[in-house]
Amino acid sequence: MIDIKFLRNNLEDVSKQMILRNFSLDIKKVINQEKIKNKLQIELDQLRSQRKMQAKKICIAKIKNHDIKTLKIQALKINQLLNLKKEKLNILKKEINNYYYSIPNLLSKDVPLGDNQNDNVEIKRWGNPKNYQYKIKNHVEIGENLHKLSISKAAKISGSRFVILCNNIAQMHRALSQFMLDVHTIKNGYIEYYLPYIIKKDMLYGTGQLPKFYNDFFYATSYYKKINHNYALIPTAEVPLINLMRDEIIEEKLLPIKMTAHTPCFRSEAGSYGKDSKGLIRTHQFDKVEIIQIVKPEHSMQALEEVTLHAENILELLCLPYRRMLLCTGDTGFSSCKTYDLEVWMPAQNTYREVSSCSNTSDFQSRRIKLRYKNKKNKKTQFLHTLNGSALAIGRTLAAIIENYQTKEGCINIPNVLRPYMQGQSVIQ
Repeated sequence: MIDIKFLRNNLEDVSKQMILRNFSLDIKKVINQEKIKNKLQIELDQLRSQRKMQAKKICIAKIKNHDIKTLKIQALKINQLLNLKKEKLNILKKEINNYYYSIPNLLSKDVPLGDNQNDNVEIKRWGNPKNYQYKIKNHVEIGENLHKLSISKAAKISGSRFVILCNNIAQMHRALSQFMLDVHTIKNGYIEYYLPYIIKKDMLYGTGQLPKFYNDFFYATSYYKKINHNYALIPTAEVPLINLMRDEIIEEKLLPIKMTAHTPCFRSEAGSYGKDSKGLIRTHQFDKVEIIQIVKPEHSMQALEEVTLHAENILELLCLPYRRMLLCTGDTGFSSCKTYDLEVWMPAQNTYREVSSCSNTSDFQSRRIKLRYKNKKNKKTQFLHTLNGSALAIGRTLAAIIENYQTKEGCINIPNVLRPYMQGQSVIQ
């Protein structure tokens, strides 16, 4: 959530920036709702004052042994009107809050202008795609030919957009997560977490997935002691990791906070039918290693560069060619003020595909979850900045390895850094 005071005082400027994000800020609605809210608040204050005065009148009348029937009727009417106004104000506040929750984050000034992914800016490339002297295959064909990857068997038990891995392709999938976590914890100083895969639905508001992306998730309803609790399967470890800090005031000496976790991720992929539907690129269930940093506001852009370099380092250790893209205004995610995407080379598609997204959400998430720290210099309590990065999406990384490391015979060479995690194996055949 953006700073509401800033929004109210800079409606025109915020509206212009929201247009760049393909979001139309309804200025008239904001002004009108704020006017009605202020009017209701004044009326409530007046009614409370009247109720207080009426209580005094009743008290005095009792002392004087006067009839208080009329006074009590008047007091009842005041209370009824007060409750009615309270209910109206609460409903209006909820409507206002819901609308504010639907407004994207403000963008960093260095985010390039653009409408969609075609306008994203390439920042750098690393590695050279291999020149194959034979006909190459995609990762699904290679895996199926080796009888170690199956789309059809997954569909039999779960439907479309799932995949089954077995034998040493499944082992490589596990090896990737262990390798990534080792790099992030041992080399980069992140603290590893094991997390619940089911969260309270409210947690999705904290990180900005709700209310905008309601249809993108899988929900679960539990009945316990006749109470209906709504839950969701996590779309990314970012959600539980960020919400661990909900309602916290962090000691300045503990900053920066660096967290990582390997979890499965569950997404409905609403609106993406027919897009990347086969293989490991876009599935309902996939694994990911996530890295999170929580920092002071003045350090967040530096932290974004660091998070992105940590994700890039994984690709470089795996010797996978990639490029870094700075997302344009129209393609930057809802909660982010600035995002880099890392795209890995996929030989069978002859193109780069996203394998990581690293974002600075500034104080957008912190305002939603009330995450703050006390500044030693000015003694003020301030909102912290949160950053997140996929480091990396394991299924997509695995697909890139299968394609980039394929042999003429249809086998898969195992990257050197993964061999210690796979009992020294050098090839999958």
